[in-house]
Amino acid sequence: MKKLLSLILALVMIMSMAACSNEPAEPETAEPEEPSVPSEPEEPAEPEFSGAEVKIGMLKGPTGMGAAWLMDQNEQGLTLNSYEFTVAGAPDELTGQLIQGGLDIAALPTNAISSLYNKTNGEIVCLGVNALGVLYILENGETISSIGDLDGKTILASGKGSTAESVLVHLIAESGIGADIHFASEHTEAATLAMTGEYDVVMLPEPFVTNVMGKSENFRIALNLSEEWEKLTGEALTMGGIAVRREFLEQNPEAVAEFVKDYSASIEFTNSDPAAAGVLIEKYGIAAAAVAENAIPRCNIVWLHGEDYKTVLENFLAVLFASNPASIGGAMPGEDFYN
Repeated sequence: MKKLLSLILALVMIMSMAACSNEPAEPETAEPEEPSVPSEPEEPAEPEFSGAEVKIGMLKGPTGMGAAWLMDQNEQGLTLNSYEFTVAGAPDELTGQLIQGGLDIAALPTNAISSLYNKTNGEIVCLGVNALGVLYILENGETISSIGDLDGKTILASGKGSTAESVLVHLIAESGIGADIHFASEHTEAATLAMTGEYDVVMLPEPFVTNVMGKSENFRIALNLSEEWEKLTGEALTMGGIAVRREFLEQNPEAVAEFVKDYSASIEFTNSDPAAAGVLIEKYGIAAAAVAENAIPRCNIVWLHGEDYKTVLENFLAVLFASNPASIGGAMPGEDFYN
């Protein structure tokens, strides 16, 4: 009997324990989720600049010489921009194309750029200076050693309507002397006329100076007009510059910045290796290689851009304006002229 009671108690305990284990567990309370915040839409990435087509005019002489390396790089497809070059013998071959949009950028005398700025109500502006003084007086003889010695002389010159004319006229007028100036249509014609013996005194820029002296032993450099200008005015002779259409500049700032980089590198190459530059200069019909190599050290090819050139060019134009307002277009250009 006792065994039976013990067995019954044991069964009751087992059933009680099983019942306890089957009670449902209390549900866990989940933490409420934070409401999701929509992410800011990402700004679309600016497309990477891949170059632009740029139409450029250069002049035979120092500006074209300084651009020959760039012309070669462009021909090989090594430039980001695609450049189309026009090389002319005189500024007036480029100015009309620039005004009408046939060119975007052009190398011109700095006073011509100022005149275009005034003529177009600021639609043509300056990008920088690419040539300092490149003018020389050559003489077939030994009579000239100062500006005063030009008194009464007949001078053959090139560059009518350009900085070259303004510089020569100003130097003669300020020196209180008189001279008869005959202008050839372009530098090549002036050099040819000098070598035929028609004139004993001629004003020419490089590389035409080197060309004449190489073919005619009678001619010598009598005057460096850069030195004469600085003696008279105290200012540098900032003769050549780069003009750009304002519309093109504003619509294509990256293309213009790329050109500035390319052109600066081209000028650096020209000055650092005249022999190699001479080969390219001949390749593009600007001048014979030997002439270019010898002329480059006297060409004063530079690249002054931004704040580097504004003051020096402004001072130069002020001298021309005081002498002859028409030579820079009748008025000093405004602040928006310098870019």
